[in-house]
Amino acid sequence: MLSDGYSLGAIFARGGSKGVPRKNIRPLAGKPLIAYAIETALACQNIERLIVSTDDDEIAEVAIKHGAEVPFIRPAELAEDDAPEWLAWQHAIQTLELNAPKIGIFVSIPTTSPLRIVEDIDNCIQLLKDSDADIVITATHAHRSPYYNMILVDNDRDANLVIRPKGDIHHRQSAPRVYDMTTIAYAARPKFIMSSSSIFDGKVKAVIVPEERALDIDTELDFKFAEYLMGQGL
Repeated sequence: MLSDGYSLGAIFARGGSKGVPRKNIRPLAGKPLIAYAIETALACQNIERLIVSTDDDEIAEVAIKHGAEVPFIRPAELAEDDAPEWLAWQHAIQTLELNAPKIGIFVSIPTTSPLRIVEDIDNCIQLLKDSDADIVITATHAHRSPYYNMILVDNDRDANLVIRPKGDIHHRQSAPRVYDMTTIAYAARPKFIMSSSSIFDGKVKAVIVPEERALDIDTELDFKFAEYLMGQGL
């Protein structure tokens, strides 16, 4: 059972981005990237409040313009390249609960999956409510398998499978099915976030999403893929 409290949607958007500079507010098909996460979260009836955690004034202005709250500016040390986002999650919960009701469900909606739909977020929240999971993540079918065609190469260029199966596997379809984690949504219990340091410290369940909604924008090429898919009506 979930503890009493409201459901919080949270979008975490740093000002610094090495792969794609100013990624979070870069225009994609006519809108800043962050706007897609905001609009989808606002359309989700299972989210009662939506905030953006950022260290950047320009991102804050864009977020407010598109309907999100920016109740605080994230400390700079929690927005460095090597700062775990988990710490930003903890900071958001601590800050919001100082003078407000307790949070019952925490939902992180990353900016980098603009092709997600409301149903994807709702499914994560519902699975958390209906189970004893500490956190629910999203995943999609992987095209490559550590049991079949993913390898490690050492300094001598010797190659080995990442995971050697017990028997011979001659076709990818015969290998154990594996999945890629996606950045569509994370629904978690605040108590778990505050008492842990990573997703897999607790009991994790997954919602499977189709490949066409699982694009994670991290490079210039990813931006081009997203623009193409949006042009196809996806």
